[in-house]
Amino acid sequence: MHTNHAVIWVDHHEAHVLFYDPEHNQIIRSNAKQAHLHHKANVIGSGNAPEDRHFFDEILAQVADVSEILLVGPGFAKGELQEYATEHHAAIAKKIIGVKTVDHPTDGQVLAYAKECFQRFEQLKGYT
Repeated sequence: MHTNHAVIWVDHHEAHVLFYDPEHNQIIRSNAKQAHLHHKANVIGSGNAPEDRHFFDEILAQVADVSEILLVGPGFAKGELQEYATEHHAAIAKKIIGVKTVDHPTDGQVLAYAKECFQRFEQLKGYT
């Protein structure tokens, strides 16, 4: 099933990619959650783990065919994903309509939030 809307909840440990079809009002989950763990012990630096290009590539590949993408999550990973998309996947980056901070909601809560954002975005597009 094709949909025009995807929301990605991401932190440095995992990503949930949810596709929303407003005509059928349903969640279409990605094939698999992207599990990602990293450790950075005994290393001088900021204390933040470096971005994982493979992790970001896998996430972005899942949303290549959608028209609008919303990035959400609790920390810096969502911004890093947006920056990575801008630098390495420009066509996908142009589809990102927003980057919002949310804690650790359920997939249903993420979808409800995304529906509101997509509806507001559609309304704003109508004014341009």
